[in-house]
Amino acid sequence: MDSKQSLSERDIITKYILPAIEQSGWNTQTQIREEVTFTAGRIFVKGKKTKRGEKKRADIIIYYKPNIPVAVVEAKDNTHTVGAGMQQVLEYSGTLDIPVAISSNGDGFVIQYRKNCGPKGADLSDRQAGGKGIVSENADLDHFPIPNELWSCYKRYNGLASKEEEDTSLCSYYFDSTGRAPRYYQRVAINRTVEAIARGQNRILLVMATGTGKTYTAFQIIYRLWKAGCKKRILYLADRNNLITQTKKGDFKHFKDKCHIIKHKHIDKSYEIYLALYQGLTNYDEETDAYKQFSPDFFDLIIVDECHRGSVDEDKAWHKILSYFSSATQIGMTATPKETKALSNIEYFGEPIYTYSLKQGIDDGFLAPYKVLRVGMNIDLEGYRPERGKTDINGELIEDRLYNTKDFDRNIVIDERTDLVARKIMEYLTNSDLMAKTIVFCVDIEHAERMRQALLKYAPQEITARSDKYIVRITGDDPVAKGYLEDFINPEQKFPVIATTSKLMSTGTDAQTCKVICIDENIGSMTEFKQIIGRGTRINEEYGKQYFTIIDFRNVTDKFADKDFDGAPVRIKESKQDDKLSEEIIDEGTGEEQIDPVTGEEVEFAEAVYGNENLEGYELGENTTPYGAVVEPVETTRKKTYINGVDVSILSERKQYLDADGRLITTSVKEYCKTGILTSYRSLDNFLQTWNNAEKKRAIIEELENQGIIFEELKDEIKNDLDIFDLICHIAWDAPALTRKERAENVRKRNYWTKYGDKARAVLDALLDKYAQTGIEEIEDMKVLTVDPIKEIGTPAEIVNLFGGKPQYLQAIRELEAEIYSAA
Repeated sequence: MDSKQSLSERDIITKYILPAIEQSGWNTQTQIREEVTFTAGRIFVKGKKTKRGEKKRADIIIYYKPNIPVAVVEAKDNTHTVGAGMQQVLEYSGTLDIPVAISSNGDGFVIQYRKNCGPKGADLSDRQAGGKGIVSENADLDHFPIPNELWSCYKRYNGLASKEEEDTSLCSYYFDSTGRAPRYYQRVAINRTVEAIARGQNRILLVMATGTGKTYTAFQIIYRLWKAGCKKRILYLADRNNLITQTKKGDFKHFKDKCHIIKHKHIDKSYEIYLALYQGLTNYDEETDAYKQFSPDFFDLIIVDECHRGSVDEDKAWHKILSYFSSATQIGMTATPKETKALSNIEYFGEPIYTYSLKQGIDDGFLAPYKVLRVGMNIDLEGYRPERGKTDINGELIEDRLYNTKDFDRNIVIDERTDLVARKIMEYLTNSDLMAKTIVFCVDIEHAERMRQALLKYAPQEITARSDKYIVRITGDDPVAKGYLEDFINPEQKFPVIATTSKLMSTGTDAQTCKVICIDENIGSMTEFKQIIGRGTRINEEYGKQYFTIIDFRNVTDKFADKDFDGAPVRIKESKQDDKLSEEIIDEGTGEEQIDPVTGEEVEFAEAVYGNENLEGYELGENTTPYGAVVEPVETTRKKTYINGVDVSILSERKQYLDADGRLITTSVKEYCKTGILTSYRSLDNFLQTWNNAEKKRAIIEELENQGIIFEELKDEIKNDLDIFDLICHIAWDAPALTRKERAENVRKRNYWTKYGDKARAVLDALLDKYAQTGIEEIEDMKVLTVDPIKEIGTPAEIVNLFGGKPQYLQAIRELEAEIYSAA
């Protein structure tokens, strides 16, 4: 082996690759970044504990300007071929949306140009993204591409044909004193949007999962275009007060006095950036609508937050605003684009120019994974038919028919069912964390209040004595709810802990520390389901929020299996409906009549009257429809029946977890884990050989966990005191299993440690006890020397010296493990 082949990958980068890049004119301070970590590492849930998976990291990324990457380089040591890193770097360049992928071993470079954006014959006047250039070429160390060459590739890749388009794409990001920088997917969304606008595209759709920073993404898009002078007056539209106030106080605070919230329909034309509610711009009279105080060409750019909530419906006031300002560039942003036979975000805004899904966010470690607890009650699974002569609480005879979950709490209220749901929720919290922020989604406002009272019955008195706000109702009919909502979403506020709601908290609520989502309502709409799940997906590690649990009382988590749950949005609208008011209005995907958003009751033609928009949250405490009518309490079209004395019990409980591919496991944990183990190890002998040869057993355990094997849950299902080794052998090959305590006692009987001194034997005996309590992983960790009772023997350094030094101590641990598993 020559001297170059003896060098590490790090040495190859330092001695050969970086000098070659610098020699070609790239600035090491501003254009070259090394070891760029671009994911956070997926969170794996182990019982109540979590651990991060491996982060993805690029060896070198080359930038033309900050946040404008033009090439990514994967390095290998010199024992590899020059192109050995190409497949890996192509994967990275695809994820990061970088046009040029480069592999090197220090001898030269293999360069691959994505979308044929390479030199030699590419036509810069071609409007289409990509080019007509070469796909791949080799270069020696003296001929790494110079900045102008890679920038030309970038322009071809993104279809930037003119000088004006190029200048717009190069407008700078905002950088503050905190050093905050966009995550890779935010950068991709920002750059694609700015470049699409540079090319003249005026309708743009961005799809980003809840919790991935849509507002920050919008801020950077606005800032870049505004500072460059491309867009001088900007309107940011949302549909809820809390979204506007959060935005102004948060990311948009950097606009300072240039930014203004339109309130009370008062129009001031002296600002440059406006934030407004849709309903804050309309007087619901076409002659006097507030937005018409602006000229139609006043705004250059409009950003529509949560654009699925009505902006594409031509009959909505929201859409009329967008139509009035039709000359402005309009960007729709949502986690859940609406695509039905009647409505289409894609028809209005075009195909998404970028989609970042919940699954991708979980895989990258930027969003929290979830567990599901499905609870099936007898009357939910079998239905409820009242016995002959059954009366309600008022003595009225109950209609004789079969009632099911579509009826419960909407048409008929069964006290025992409400009580059992509340008891189950509090039982779960008692066994996990009574102070875990929890949202309980109910059928309507009345159900939410009833659920609040039922939960209080089972709440621990030591907590309710500390605060009256342990369990609250947060719904749009109650002016006090605004304060409750602000405290609930504030991580620093301990109370409220449990919030019952109907629709108000289903969207636009940034609940960073929400750890439990309980669903006791029927959800037909995939859009609404995604929004509800999104309330739990944010991560806040400072406050211990790394995953969340969904408790499902209505089987709505069946939607996780729907291909539309995390797939790319697909347009399904075929033709325009000409007479919407004459047809029956149904909820998306349910076939049910709509619910009056003020009263919570079923009404006819709700879409025609209310625009199918939930009113909660527009102006808390005011019943104002999107069309401006103030709705007074009215006689509802359907009265609820209240009954008690019904036998309600839980027939089934089922826990579900995410597998390595981000899908919910549908088989038992035991069967799932057995399949995963047999996939990794073809036979018991193969596993035993790997286990016995492993320097650290933890490496094998972690490898299996990274493949989705859930040992903590498996222990609960099989037997909690089994060693992981026995657990694996038992479920995969039906081998007899010993408990950890039995294995420890077998070691003591053999008394193998006579060769050690008294204190060293005491250490090994204490380690054996620790193994019996917690398992093999802990005794392999040097930190075990700092815990009781081992730390009483001496400091870690003193304990290691009892064995003659660290190598001898580690050898003693390997011998102890060999004794533990000798019977195997």
